Amino acid sequence: MMTINEIQDEIIEEFDGLDDWMDRYQLLIDLGNDLEPLPEQYKTEQNLIDGCQSRVWLQADLQTSGNGDGRKVIVFRAESDALIVKGIVSLLIRVLSGHTPQEVLDADLYFISRIGLREHLSPTRSNGLLAMVRQMRAYAMAFAAKH
Repeated sequence: MMTINEIQDEIIEEFDGLDDWMDRYQLLIDLGNDLEPLPEQYKTEQNLIDGCQSRVWLQADLQTSGNGDGRKVIVFRAESDALIVKGIVSLLIRVLSGHTPQEVLDADLYFISRIGLREHLSPTRSNGLLAMVRQMRAYAMAFAAKH
């Protein structure tokens, strides 16, 4: 199982190969299109993220990890009606899903600025990105408190 930082480094490498921002946006859109659709039952009001201009639903479940070590990990799933936002949330899921609540809370998400998302997103999308990260951390905090 890769660490959160190893996954981030992998993403940074993928984006480093693309000099042009149009190519990077296209990669985000492709990643969003690859995101597994969220089952309808999770598209609820309470799963909608506040602070996103487009609609983003985020579902988090605490599950026993699949590699037999008995660790409890968070599995995130999400969907958005905006393509670029869907790509961004798919990156967040790739980095954070499958890790323990504590690992999610301790994660320094440096890939966001390293791939240039911070300066290339509109302010509303930037706020949405921060809202998604906040919500993922909030789930992690709730799960950590329960255990």
